[in-house]
Amino acid sequence: MVEINMKLMVTGGAGFIGSNFIHYILEKYNDISVVNYDKLTYAGNLDNLKDIEESPRYRFVKGDICDADLVNNIIDKEEIDQIINFAAESHVDRSITGPDVFIKTDVFGTFTLLEACRKYDVKRYIQISTDEVYGSIDKGSFRESSPLNPSSPYSASKASADLLVNSFFVTYGLPVCITRSSNNFGPNQYPEKLIPLFIIKAFHDESLPLYGDGLNVRDWLYVEDNCKAIDLVRQKGKNGEIYNIGADNEHNNIEITNIILEELGKTKSLIKYVKDRPGHDRRYSIDSTKIKKIGWEPIMSLDFKNTMKKTIQWYTKNKWWWTKLI
Repeated sequence: MVEINMKLMVTGGAGFIGSNFIHYILEKYNDISVVNYDKLTYAGNLDNLKDIEESPRYRFVKGDICDADLVNNIIDKEEIDQIINFAAESHVDRSITGPDVFIKTDVFGTFTLLEACRKYDVKRYIQISTDEVYGSIDKGSFRESSPLNPSSPYSASKASADLLVNSFFVTYGLPVCITRSSNNFGPNQYPEKLIPLFIIKAFHDESLPLYGDGLNVRDWLYVEDNCKAIDLVRQKGKNGEIYNIGADNEHNNIEITNIILEELGKTKSLIKYVKDRPGHDRRYSIDSTKIKKIGWEPIMSLDFKNTMKKTIQWYTKNKWWWTKLI
């Protein structure tokens, strides 16, 4: 039997990026065990981890990161070495109509985890953030030192959490890192996000509601590339540092929509332009030079058309997964 040398607590591990990260870690290492701590809100789905639920190196705990007593109990009982915090409310549209839960989970939940790390001397804490904290940029790319300028309650809650994480490094010397990735795509993404939403709607010959003129630009990062980057920061990141994770893979929303329609053999008549959402950032772009210097490259993301094809095929082949979610 392989000796376990490290225990990770992955919060929000039943979500899209968190579940992909757990798969990545358990497949890459045989001496690491994972405690998946997730509240199982609407976007948390244990079907994402169905294939590993019997693994002796995996344990699921249902819990809220705002529940200090439970968080402390798990960290103490499981002797957690590192925490990777994916747990967050993350849908911009939902933050516009109901921002309160975003502030509670994304800010107070982060505070609860940081306090627990202090109490139990956790060796490393990784905060999973987003490029949205920088706001929109017309030309060029944001660096880690760029000022924060969030546009939505969601991105404001994430920016607030980032500042809190940094303050715990400066004030208490807590061993923390922050990662800020661009738009992720891939398997197991909850179908409120652009790519899975449009795949499923096109699959059913339903209208695809495209905001504004469809020319909002995002840098698209395949989720496995992000998992590799987070794992690299977990091992080699410098305490107190922020790492941008982007693929330099910019496409506007109409391009994404057309790729989906083409791959599924659907007509462009399915596209329906709708009123733009409030505060819709025009373009996100981040400079990832810093993380590349410690050995990361977005290998899968750069073959964008094939990786998109792979993603679309996953959703068409795994109808069982998303039918219960829509």
